Amino acid sequence: MYSKYIGGHDPVRWLEETPSHIDGLVRGWPRQRDEQSYAPGKWTARQLLVHLAEIEMVFSIRLRFALTSDGYVVQPFEQDDWMKIEPPMPALTALDAYLGMRRLNLQLCRALTPDQRKRTLMHPDFGTIDVEWLLGWCAGHERHHLPQLDAIGKQ
Repeated sequence: MYSKYIGGHDPVRWLEETPSHIDGLVRGWPRQRDEQSYAPGKWTARQLLVHLAEIEMVFSIRLRFALTSDGYVVQPFEQDDWMKIEPPMPALTALDAYLGMRRLNLQLCRALTPDQRKRTLMHPDFGTIDVEWLLGWCAGHERHHLPQLDAIGKQ
């Protein structure tokens, strides 16, 4: 799904590198950019950062259940429905939540054994997947959103 964004590289590498790029970009722009979008009708920078924090939370849960629960089945969610219930929060609050959860998750990701990375789980939309797929999904997902944040940063 998002594998094209990591180009065959180890997804943990991108999980390590991409957040610092996002952090440097967002902290470096004037705060009024937080409410700008990269295109008409699309999420604002603040909403993108909330979304990244939500995805990091989902990744954390899926990863840990995949590693500890035999036959784990992923619970899908609708990202737009989640965004509708989120109260407005400062962009930097969402950014800090995303970065904090990523630091926690990276400790686990770096320690994964090859057998753990092959551990399987079920996804209702994608069938049988493994932890390696989850790593690539998360790494590719945020790299998918990186050009959107870059475009806002250049406005």
